[in-house]
Amino acid sequence: MAKVFEVDRELALILSRFEKLGSFHSSIRVPKSSLVSVTVVENPWIGAEKMHGLRAPGTGIPGIVMLGTLRTRSGKEFAAVYGKGSAKVYKFSSGPYRRWIVSDIQK
Repeated sequence: MAKVFEVDRELALILSRFEKLGSFHSSIRVPKSSLVSVTVVENPWIGAEKMHGLRAPGTGIPGIVMLGTLRTRSGKEFAAVYGKGSAKVYKFSSGPYRRWIVSDIQK
């Protein structure tokens, strides 16, 4: 499962080997200063904070798994979401992705 860690002055989204294959992406690092907010959503597939956009590249089966880049009119998002459990949404003011949506496994 993808995990977010604070490393020095950066946030790192660390992906497992299988997540790297499924998302066609390596782990991501951004400056911690660009983090705007972190929220928990009960279901990242529906609601105001849901994932949206065209998945490219990555792997997606609606309601089951979404791994990879989601492209929207307002920028890119990165998703590592499994099932219909809760997820954390990290919003950024700058960087390659405006949001990370990551399944919340620490309940």
